[in-house]
Amino acid sequence: MADAPSAPDRQPAYASESRRPGRPRDAGADSNEDNLPRIGLVRLSILAFVVGIVTGLGAIGFRDLIGLIHNFLFLGRIAVRYDANLFTPPSPWGAFVVLVPVVGALGVTFLVTKFAPEARGHGVPEVMDAIYYKGGIIRPVVAVVKSLASALAIGSGAAVGREGPIIQIGSALGSTLGQIVRMPAGQRITLVAAGAGAGIAATFNTPIGGVMFAIELMMPEVSVRTFLPVAIATGTATFIGRFFLGEQPAFSVPPLPPLSVDASAAVTLLLYALLGAITGLAATGFIRGLHLAEDLFDTIKGRYIRHVLGMLLVGALIYGLFRSFGHYYVEGVGYATVQAILLGQLSAAGLLLLLFFCKVLATSLSLGSGSSGGIFSPSLFMGATIGGAFAAFVSMLHLPLAINIPSFAMVGMGAMVGGGTGAVMTAVTMIFEMTRDYDIVMPMILAVAMSVGVRRLLSRENIYTLKLLRRGHVIPKALHANMFLVQKASDVMDTDIVVAPAEMSFDALLSLPENRGRMRHVVVAHANRIFGVLRVNTALRRAQTGVTLREIASRNFTVAREDDILFDVIQRLWRKQAVMALVLRGKGVPRPGKVAGVITKEHVADSVASSVKIYPA
Repeated sequence: MADAPSAPDRQPAYASESRRPGRPRDAGADSNEDNLPRIGLVRLSILAFVVGIVTGLGAIGFRDLIGLIHNFLFLGRIAVRYDANLFTPPSPWGAFVVLVPVVGALGVTFLVTKFAPEARGHGVPEVMDAIYYKGGIIRPVVAVVKSLASALAIGSGAAVGREGPIIQIGSALGSTLGQIVRMPAGQRITLVAAGAGAGIAATFNTPIGGVMFAIELMMPEVSVRTFLPVAIATGTATFIGRFFLGEQPAFSVPPLPPLSVDASAAVTLLLYALLGAITGLAATGFIRGLHLAEDLFDTIKGRYIRHVLGMLLVGALIYGLFRSFGHYYVEGVGYATVQAILLGQLSAAGLLLLLFFCKVLATSLSLGSGSSGGIFSPSLFMGATIGGAFAAFVSMLHLPLAINIPSFAMVGMGAMVGGGTGAVMTAVTMIFEMTRDYDIVMPMILAVAMSVGVRRLLSRENIYTLKLLRRGHVIPKALHANMFLVQKASDVMDTDIVVAPAEMSFDALLSLPENRGRMRHVVVAHANRIFGVLRVNTALRRAQTGVTLREIASRNFTVAREDDILFDVIQRLWRKQAVMALVLRGKGVPRPGKVAGVITKEHVADSVASSVKIYPA
């Protein structure tokens, strides 16, 4: 909160203006950080570069830790190498493999309960909460606990993704650096967003997708000062990921048939749109199902009991799939299933539909009971199975169309991610980068738009914002250009003002006919200089007071020129916590006769309300 004015203002009961209240802050925030000087863009970019390096290395270490835990718990061997795009071999434990997720549950619950409760869940909502409600402050311990808990959860078979944890890990690193190097909250938030984008980019080898993710979900404001650090961190993390893991995309996709430009292509696009609508329904079901599972498990007393129960059910599910179909399918990130669909190795409509419902159930059980991991990878799995099943069913109709199951699976992946998270541009760009097939972009855009539209009709909140809304924390769902900020002071000011001498009595001011029963903005003048200001509701007082305007005028005001941009005026009001800004004509020394109007908080609010009318509701 900004410091209070050095001299107290005399404000009698009949004056309507009160001192500006401070912004609510998290207990961990520095109460004086609004007065911290902004660090330069070059320095902020260097810090973002450091965030990118550490996050990129953290993503590599995180993947290795998952591999170590997975190989030990599932296969009984000590090895780091683990290719998630290949199915896990049969476990030597046989039916006792159902207990592997239970072992992970015990460790995850211990870590989360003892060290960092915010490490529970899929991570992204906690980062968004820190950005919008805690000034970008994330405890450093979260990065360590989230790494261990999520690696243990994924490695032991929890049906969650590795992108949510690395997002939270990267964000925690950015926040920690932003706390070590003292800076305003806005710049610390930029580093938090940079860490999140870097985490996504390093995990999936998607630099553009990482930047888009940060812009769509993490950044309250987009400008050169915020975009450049995010881009630097994202690019750096991507380079590190490629250095250690190679340049190949996240999934191998065989050459797909291009979408022709004819009547059949138009019908195919309609099918993609229909798939998007169906995926929107599925995304809504996933959102509702996940939160229903959380509510049901919360009724069970004891964190260990509820998590062990949830993961025991997951263990039974993956073993049942193994006994019936030969693979565990829904355990862990599930990339092996996605890869098999994209290679055309898994195309039975019934099985794909079954795997979709199994993944929804397994992810809801995992996260609902208290696991730690992301929802991005499960969304890719669900989208691929829905898209593949849809294409398989359409193929059964023997329509004169070229229906390619991998193509529909890819589109389903983007539609599910976009519909569930609301990050539509991220979904399109990331699926393109993960598969590097440009011909799929146009169907992807259409399907993602349909998916988000249907989901918004059924659930206004996405899977991230609904969790925060249940805490009473509202998160904006759109980036709006602040058009009111570029208005000139002359466009916003109130010209209905009174210029009165300091020696005039307050009673005389109230007795003027034009001042009765209305709000008046008074400029108090003395010796051809501006002495102070008053904002008075003349309808509130009728008794004699015996005071002069000099005695009650507030000296806490600022001045602006008619051509000044409202953004600058707001900053001056905030820095001085001023009662009002006096808008002056021309240049030179401020004189009472030059005052053309005034701007108060109410005028700023009116300008905001007027400017947002152009945006959709």
